[in-house]
This record gives sequence, structure tokens and C-alpha cells, in this order.
Amino acid sequence: MPDDPLRRDLLQELLHAYGPCGQEDAVREVCRRELEPHVDEMWVDEAGNLIGLLYGDHRADQPIRVMAHMDELSMLVKRIEPDGTLHMTPLGTMYPGNFGLGPVALLGDQRTVCGVLTLGSEHTTKESQRIWETKPDQGDLALDWLHVYVFTGHTPEELADAGVRAGTRACVHQSKRTLIDVGPDYLGCYFMDDRAAVTALLDVASRLASGDGRPARDTYLVFTTAEEVGGVGGSYASRALPGDLTIALEVGPAEAEYGTSCSGGPIVAYSDAETIYDKAVADALIAAATELGLSAQPAVLGAFESDASHAKASGLTPRAGLLCLPTLSTHGYEVIARQAIPDMAAVLVELLRRGV
Repeated sequence: MPDDPLRRDLLQELLHAYGPCGQEDAVREVCRRELEPHVDEMWVDEAGNLIGLLYGDHRADQPIRVMAHMDELSMLVKRIEPDGTLHMTPLGTMYPGNFGLGPVALLGDQRTVCGVLTLGSEHTTKESQRIWETKPDQGDLALDWLHVYVFTGHTPEELADAGVRAGTRACVHQSKRTLIDVGPDYLGCYFMDDRAAVTALLDVASRLASGDGRPARDTYLVFTTAEEVGGVGGSYASRALPGDLTIALEVGPAEAEYGTSCSGGPIVAYSDAETIYDKAVADALIAAATELGLSAQPAVLGAFESDASHAKASGLTPRAGLLCLPTLSTHGYEVIARQAIPDMAAVLVELLRRGV
């Protein structure tokens, strides 16, 4: 095992890279660099998924597809006002309150422009209806996208010159994407979803290539696109690649509702809002964790979806599984245990070596 089992440097690099849905290029390049030395074949498919193939010991068996998504929750420019301010719409289930007002990066075709997602002044009255209705002591409505806008400091002509227009992706600015230590045992940042799981999947490739043993079956490691808007890349890969099983790696909600905690072992899902995961696959994930001395957390998830559940619900894979890092505040400022990424990688290596 490497000296730094977490690979914090790699996780931070992935967190800093912008990867909105359908524009995951920067994240894919980091993954490509890290993956290439450890796989037998590697390519990018028509959906933009990065795929690495590890040959298995029993090549006659059906292959396995393991997926972690490269995209992040982000925004689209909806329209540009004459004063250069922008109205936004979300890409994925993202709310202004979860990510906060502040700097955003507008990924123009020619250059990236910094803007500020803002509501406006708190020091306003009912005359400023849009602001007033969100005040807890006044209108008391939840902050939503119709209330906020992006201040750019540029004219529409300057924005056009930068390649910013309707449809331009916008991301939470890099200045808000630095890992922090939370006590001795936890890490916090935006977009652990799904950069933490991507880091774990890259670790899996490294471990299998460095002597932890080949997988039992041919294994496709798939870094997918556009998961946050319906599992697009994962569904395409499940249809296009051979195999009978898709396993997704994700963040998982640490909530009393599911009997899960951030301090516990990896979460193994038996169902989510899209599908029922295969019991034999979930049981095998729990057995792999138990073999390693980890206390897996079985869960029946509600408001949750994954590449694997989208693929199974659409009939694109006959079997599906879901392994999650326990995560506090999913789709917000996310917190994971420092050991969660190495634990996820270890469980997956054990499962792939055993076969399922």
C-alpha cells in the first residue's frame, strides 16, 4: 500500500478541476494521466467516458463494469441582461443555499470569466420583492434560482468576446474548493461527489497493478460523464461495454433515516429511488468489507440515484450494485472520514479479486 493511502494531493487536484455536466475535460485529463500506467487498455468512448480495462484471471467469465462519475453539480447561463448580469439554471439537483452565494467560474469558449452569484442587499424593503420574499423575518421563502443572479462586471459584448452565452457552464469557483481538515479524522470540501469516489477508483487500478492480485473477471473501470443529469454516460457504457454487472461508486448520505453515519464503514445499498440493487452483489460487497475488518453499513436509500441504478432501471444492465463513502451533507459542503477513500478502494479490490 502507498505511503499516503488517501492520495490527498490527487483528491485536491480533482476537486480543483472544473467538471460540469457535458464538459468534464479537465477532470478526464487528470484521470487519464493516473489511470494509463495501471491498465491493459484505455480509451475514451463516444459519450466522453474514460475507460480502462484490466484483464481478469478468468477471461471466459462475464466482465464487470465499475463506475465513478467525473461531472459535478453546476449551472447553465439561461440569459444575459443588458447590464451583463446573468440568470442561471441548475445542472443537477443543486440549490443556491447548498453552495452559497459567492464567486463562480463561467467557462467561456475563449476564456473563463469570474462572476459572483448574488441575491442582493439585505438592507432592502418590500419594494425589492425578489430579496424581501427570501428573508426569514419577512416573506420566508426558500432561496431559489429565480431569486439569484450572477454579477459579472462585464458588458454583454465583453461576455460574447469571452464566449459566454446562453448554455455556458458555470461552476463554483476554485477558491471555494480547497480541502479542509475537520478534527483529526475528517475532511471537508464541495464536490466530494464524486471526486472522492474517482480517487478511490484510481487507487483500485493502482493496487491491482502493483501486486494486490488481478481481478477474477475482465474489469472495466469507467469514469463517466453527466451522471448528475440522469446517468447519461454510465447508461451508455452499460449498453456499449460487455458484461452483466454495473457497480457504481458514490458518496452516500450519512443520516439517521438510513441508519448510516459518517464515522461508519462503507455504505452498501440494497435499493434507491430508481431500482432494487441485486442482493447477491450487495451481500458480496458486505462480505468483502467484513473480510477486511470493516463494518459495512447496509442501507435502503430513498432520494438517491446512481449510474448503476439508472442503467438497471433502463434495462441496460441485468445486475447492479452500489458502494458509497459515508458522507455528511451530500450535494452541499460535504464531509467524509479521512479513511473513507482507502476503505472504499480496499473493499472493491477484495470484491474484484474474489469475483461476484
